[in-house]
Amino acid sequence: MASPPDTSKTIKLERYNSYLRRLQFTKLLHSSSKLLFRATILIALVLIIFFTINHPPLSDSHDSGGGGGPIHHHSLLSTSLFSSSFSVGGSSWEKQVRHSATPRRPNGFSVLVTGAGGFIGAHCSLALKKRGDGVLGLDNFNSYYDPSLKRSRQKLLQKHEVFIVEGDLNDTPLLTKLFDVVPFTHVLHLAAQAGVRYAMQNPQSYVASNVAGFINLLEVCKSVNPQPSIVWASSSSVYGLNTDVPFSESHRTDQPASLYAATKKAGEEIAHTYNHIYGLALTGLRFFTVYGPWGRPDMAYFFFTKDILQGKTIDVYQTQDEKEVARDFTYIDDVVKGCLGALDTAEKSTGSGGKKRGPAQLRVYNLGNTSPVPVVRLVSILENLLNKKAKKHVIKMPSNGDVPYTHANVSLAHRDFGYRPTTDLSTGLRKFVKWYVSYYGINSRVKKETNFFNQHPDESV
Repeated sequence: MASPPDTSKTIKLERYNSYLRRLQFTKLLHSSSKLLFRATILIALVLIIFFTINHPPLSDSHDSGGGGGPIHHHSLLSTSLFSSSFSVGGSSWEKQVRHSATPRRPNGFSVLVTGAGGFIGAHCSLALKKRGDGVLGLDNFNSYYDPSLKRSRQKLLQKHEVFIVEGDLNDTPLLTKLFDVVPFTHVLHLAAQAGVRYAMQNPQSYVASNVAGFINLLEVCKSVNPQPSIVWASSSSVYGLNTDVPFSESHRTDQPASLYAATKKAGEEIAHTYNHIYGLALTGLRFFTVYGPWGRPDMAYFFFTKDILQGKTIDVYQTQDEKEVARDFTYIDDVVKGCLGALDTAEKSTGSGGKKRGPAQLRVYNLGNTSPVPVVRLVSILENLLNKKAKKHVIKMPSNGDVPYTHANVSLAHRDFGYRPTTDLSTGLRKFVKWYVSYYGINSRVKKETNFFNQHPDESV
């Protein structure tokens, strides 16, 4: 009987070959893992570099315009890979919007403040927030004047948990989204293209902002439920060529002297229309030459201060018949009290779903100081505060839309919400100069007022 074949060598060979195959597979897997890890690291680094380029860090400096607020830099990469919750409409954005707009006092308002990065808007936003109302700002931070000042106001408001959404009044989807996220009780509409003289250079900007932008805001407000009450900024410029003084709300306003005035007058007629058709409660406020800390650089008191300190000549206007030009200068704190008074006494809108359900409140008020002061007196006060003589160039007022004289009758605002201005021009300019020299870092040039400023701190924004 034949013996079975010896298979031990074959089995051993197969086991050895199997071991070699497993060893090669392990080496291959190890090499692939290393390659995949390195590729992942490389891709991550590339994405980080691109993200850094498309989303640069915010600067705190005035010169660069850093305001500490959420600025959205749009690019293909950032939109496709990183927009998610931090972009407009994302979950983190909505959380920030709701937090800012939520009132902290019982029965507090939830107020959308347009133009919140502006002079009056920033002051009103802070005042509302400090008393416990919810405040959400909206501003497009345009370059009509130095945007870095607006960014600094934005940064200040952010410290008080007021969030400003960067956007335009004519952006209907954005406005609609804001009202979807927050059921605003009130709108304080202060956004506008300001300035009388600039209208001769860029008239289209006034129509786009003061007319089209206002209509777009009202279109959104009429359709939401509940409709908000609206307080908005008209202007003393609507009195135009009126010569009856002091200016009263019952006086004629059909002779505007500038395109700016015409757009504000148009706003008052537009407000009447939306009140009549859709039941929106609207209150227009005619501001008279508002001044103070954090003011607008295009205003005379502001650029006079700058030019006097720099030793430049200032143009001081007089009328064609050589009379003094005078303004009813109104300090910002008084105007803020008027704005809040108008909000507090605003009745609810009566429309729903774009349809009027009953008569709605429609008001217009003067907010002035009731004490016109000649511009030459303004210059004299600044000279004393700055401890420096101005180089004055007295010239005839050009035909650019400015009016020679303004004087407010505020009896109606006093009757309806207790408006009573209390700040005279000398006191108000002293507070402005204190802010100006501090903000621009030129305290050393105004030595005379240092002790007074330290003893009388300014409580404004």
